[in-house]
Amino acid sequence: MKALIRDRYGSPDVLEVREVERPVPHETEVLIRVHAASINDWDWGLLQGPTLPFPFGPPRQRILGSDVAGRVAAVGSGVQRFCVGDEVYGDLSAFGVRGWGGFAESVCAPERALAPKPARMTFEQAAALPQAGQLAVQGLFASGPLRAGQRILINGAGGGVGTIAIQLAKLQDVEVTGVDSAAKLEMMRSLGFDHVIDYTKEDFTRNGRRYDLMLDTKTTRTAFEYARSLNPRGTYATVGGPEIARLLRVAFVGWWIGVTTDKAVRLIGLRQNRDLPYLNERFEAGQLVPVIDGPYRLSEARDAFRHFGAGHHKGKVVFTID
Repeated sequence: MKALIRDRYGSPDVLEVREVERPVPHETEVLIRVHAASINDWDWGLLQGPTLPFPFGPPRQRILGSDVAGRVAAVGSGVQRFCVGDEVYGDLSAFGVRGWGGFAESVCAPERALAPKPARMTFEQAAALPQAGQLAVQGLFASGPLRAGQRILINGAGGGVGTIAIQLAKLQDVEVTGVDSAAKLEMMRSLGFDHVIDYTKEDFTRNGRRYDLMLDTKTTRTAFEYARSLNPRGTYATVGGPEIARLLRVAFVGWWIGVTTDKAVRLIGLRQNRDLPYLNERFEAGQLVPVIDGPYRLSEARDAFRHFGAGHHKGKVVFTID
């Protein structure tokens, strides 16, 4: 089978499409014929590798890709939920070294990592949902259900998480501001954002506006700066960012802010696949349509990763795998 391989850490230039042996499912696994997969921040980080002051060995995950959608091609002897031919999707990232491999024609996955794909949902749409959709849900509802009249800000609003979160937020009577680059603002308006901010021209932590909930995908400032932009009893929730050290600082300082004020700072740890049924319901009700950047072919992977790494993508960067 064809797969996107990397033998070392580095830029997208290390990626190559090669022929490799097709995997065989274990007892509680299914073999998926992959039709679509998407790029996540974890893929970008794993591609480049750890930043360490000493040499490190070759990557354990030679095939990246954890968000996949496809058809079940074979099942292990202990599989109970799925049969050959079922259309499924999910996030494989919770399952160690075998929890990746989605950028290939076939991949093995534990049956508990998967959910049935709605018939009306395309494989590309399904591949766009697992991580981004669940981070959107878990970040938006970090302090409970949304309430009418709340003011919400989404930072990094034109990417995968933001384009899903706005659609879910607007199911309630809330006011939503989105922050991203100028090239994405018109698309963001079309999705329902009430206000948009070009981050190169305006600092949302210093413009004097206050929010009841801030959902952040970038985490480029301090916890004190974010807390300054919250209303009393407001919540700041971060779902990621490029620097682990900064995320840990935000979590630590956020604990202190929570103890000394009536504001909350939350670092959202992804709970894989928990909310796929909810996302299916919203899709089936016509309330959620994933925004797709592409789709790209696997042979175009280097360009797709460069596009993703530059932050130019709108919604989710998706591969089709034929």
